[in-house]
Amino acid sequence: MTAEVKVEEKQVESEVVIASAVEVETTVKDVVEEEAKAVEEGETKVVEKSSSFKEESNFFSDLNESEKKALSDLKTKLEEAIVENTLFKKKKETPVKVVEKKKEVEEKAEDEKKKSEAVVTEEEAKAEITEAVVAEESSKEEAKTDAVATEEVKTDAVVTEEAKAETVEAVVEKESPKEEVKTEADVVDTKEEVKSETAEEEKKTEAVVTKEATVEQEEEDEIVDNDIELWGVPLLPSKGAEGTDVILLKFLRARDFKVNEAFEMLKKTLKFWEDLASAAYMNGLDRESRPVCYNVYSVFGNDELYQRTVGSEQSRENLLRWRFQLMEKGIQKLDLKPGGVTSLLQIHDLKNCPGMLKKELWGAIKNATVALQDNYPELVSRNVFINVPFLFYAVSTFLSPFLTQRTKSKFVVTRPANVTETLLKYIPAEEVPVQYGGFKRDDDTEFSNEAVSEVVVKPGSSETIEIPAPETEGTLVWDVVVLGWEVNYKEEFVPADEAAYTIIVQKDKKIGSNDGPVRNSFKNSESGKIVLTVDNVSSKKKKRVLYRYRTKTESSC
Repeated sequence: MTAEVKVEEKQVESEVVIASAVEVETTVKDVVEEEAKAVEEGETKVVEKSSSFKEESNFFSDLNESEKKALSDLKTKLEEAIVENTLFKKKKETPVKVVEKKKEVEEKAEDEKKKSEAVVTEEEAKAEITEAVVAEESSKEEAKTDAVATEEVKTDAVVTEEAKAETVEAVVEKESPKEEVKTEADVVDTKEEVKSETAEEEKKTEAVVTKEATVEQEEEDEIVDNDIELWGVPLLPSKGAEGTDVILLKFLRARDFKVNEAFEMLKKTLKFWEDLASAAYMNGLDRESRPVCYNVYSVFGNDELYQRTVGSEQSRENLLRWRFQLMEKGIQKLDLKPGGVTSLLQIHDLKNCPGMLKKELWGAIKNATVALQDNYPELVSRNVFINVPFLFYAVSTFLSPFLTQRTKSKFVVTRPANVTETLLKYIPAEEVPVQYGGFKRDDDTEFSNEAVSEVVVKPGSSETIEIPAPETEGTLVWDVVVLGWEVNYKEEFVPADEAAYTIIVQKDKKIGSNDGPVRNSFKNSESGKIVLTVDNVSSKKKKRVLYRYRTKTESSC
């Protein structure tokens, strides 16, 4: 092929390309002009929907028969697992089966007892027969001996010593079967042996029955959680929540309506949420009525949980999604309007935080912090870090570049010795959990809205707190916490009658910084007062004492 031909072909190709480009440009221009014209004339151009995906209906009536059956089967499996409390563990025997087993063991024990009694009765009968035989043979022997003696007298001259020997030998030969019969001592030994074996069997049976009864009691005492939820929706099908089917259909569709696979997927999701329940939770309000969220990092010290929650990229994504859900729950408690409560208070507890240098954990913390900062702007008033180890200050530089200056300005960091005092700056004592030096206890029925008072104890001095008991009969309950502790503390009941004796409720003892809040009570039978004495042994630092009390009478209980 000549050079001229090649050049000509290239020119033709170029012309084709240029023509195509011009054609596309013209087409695009025409489309744009048409759309512009349509807009000027007020017409709306309809864009057709893609038919590649269609979101399925969540109405039961819109499902086909196989899908309806799969949903029904999954609801049955879930109902059974929740009611029998086997959602997160192996299935145990029901109380009915335990009772049946117990009955079976008792019947077996009764049979063994009857057999043992029969053996004892048989041995007693043999003993009686043996005694009768021995007595009979003894009588015969005596009679024969008398007869021999008589014959000896009558025929003394005739009977020789040889004849006597033959007579004795005959008697011995006749009595020899007695050796085969058990003696009375042997029978007694046999009876004792049987009784011993019977007693041992009864003990074993009693132990088995007791063990089975214990298992039964454990089954009865086990509390079944029927309030299991996912994403705020109750999962127990019999509760009839309209969102339950929607949740279950999501898992079924994710596993092509394979019931067992969908059920296992649901269990894993619930297990993930359950494991993290103690890692972060909402608890109480701060001084500005903001919801308080506690983040506890010590739970990641469990190697299995650590791997399940931050050990892989997928698990870290699940962790972040879970954290978003918790944030959403907190936001639901807010009042997003001018003058309302519009932010949360975050507490981060770093006590026993595993491996401050574990990159997976800190990577997850960084992702969560940045994501919350970017997706939930100004919804956190402060981030208070407590029980902070020294290494944290070095590791925190890892997070710093990813945070805005405004976010960093909301950080409060405190060491273990100042946890309670720091929290009390933002949260009232009655809302600070007892594990952090406050008065709030789970399911507390002793106190409701009783006021908290404060007393300051100067260095090297003591203060008393008096709790009146005007009623002649009642119960007094009180809470006391000393910031920094290291004090001497005692409790007494002083009767109103000066002639009566003072009663020591709590003898004088030293309470250190590792001791938590004190709660005690006293039931009085006469009027008087409880006197609490706090002696500050420090010569330099004052102590703040917080306390509250309640007097319960028959009418107030």
